[in-house]
Amino acid sequence: MKVYQILVKIAHARFLQHLTFWIVAFIVLINFFKVSVKVEKIDYIYTAIFQSTLMIAVYINLLLLIPRLLSTKRIIPYSIFLLLVLFAGSFFNVLLFNRFIDFFLPGYYFISYYSYFDILLFFTVFILLTTLIKLSKEWFQLIESKQKLVETEKEKVEIELKALISQVNPHFLFNSLNVLYSLALKKAKETPEAIIKLSDILRYVIYDSNLDKVKLSSEVKLINNYLSLQNHRIDATSNVVFKTDIKDDIQIAPMLFLPLVENSFKHGIKGDVSETYVHITLSTKDNEVIFEIENNKGITDNIDKESKHGIGIANIKHRLKLLYPNRHLLRISENEKVFNVLLKIKNED
Repeated sequence: MKVYQILVKIAHARFLQHLTFWIVAFIVLINFFKVSVKVEKIDYIYTAIFQSTLMIAVYINLLLLIPRLLSTKRIIPYSIFLLLVLFAGSFFNVLLFNRFIDFFLPGYYFISYYSYFDILLFFTVFILLTTLIKLSKEWFQLIESKQKLVETEKEKVEIELKALISQVNPHFLFNSLNVLYSLALKKAKETPEAIIKLSDILRYVIYDSNLDKVKLSSEVKLINNYLSLQNHRIDATSNVVFKTDIKDDIQIAPMLFLPLVENSFKHGIKGDVSETYVHITLSTKDNEVIFEIENNKGITDNIDKESKHGIGIANIKHRLKLLYPNRHLLRISENEKVFNVLLKIKNED
């Protein structure tokens, strides 16, 4: 565990990364440059000076050329300046050991043990290696940043969805409680049955609506329970029909259809018009859920504005955009007498 923690600290500390790289490079070079089986003092000095010339070229590339040229996709200028650094660095290394080193370290008689092209190969290997390490590090940082961004966006979407659900639930529950209130005033014998229906609805709203996905059959049961409650309030001449043709019990986000059903009752059945109706169909085909609801329009205040642009419809539009981007169709059409909503959702494979 301690070794792992040390490696993690090294991976996140830039200075330690560079220090580790050059220590490893020094060990490799000194074993390459040593003149005998045992590493002598002169080998340490020679390797340290040789590596210093490599470091100058490497950091010119890392701190100047890559940020200013390669990162801005100026490939040709970067290539030209990189070649200049390679040739100039190699030339400086040869010149240092053949001409200037004796002024600083007399008595060691250092010379350049390798040809100019051999030195050039050393510089090329180190610059290519450090460039690849830097680019791979930046690539991993980019992946990490994107992952954090995705997680942040996911958290944001979840918060938005919970907020939208919280808008739906109270509105829906108040309507259902009004049904019980009406039955209680009438002292109707259907009251116990209505309480059971409402209990099932409450259980669904409290628990299942917080799930990411539910079975389509659960949504069907919810709509049936809602319709059963509403039947206690509507006129006997009202025509409410709910047809289903579900071949596959597909998983779907909860509480998508109910606001549309509520909307139809609000502006159709309760709209003070004769022979009112609400026709609902829910079916599946080729991994697609198809929901359609139609009602005749009653005479209520601001019906056009509320039915097409009210909280319920806006809520559904927003949730569909978050949950099923590019995988849904919501079409709302109306005329003077009829309001129709068609919703298609393409389920994930």
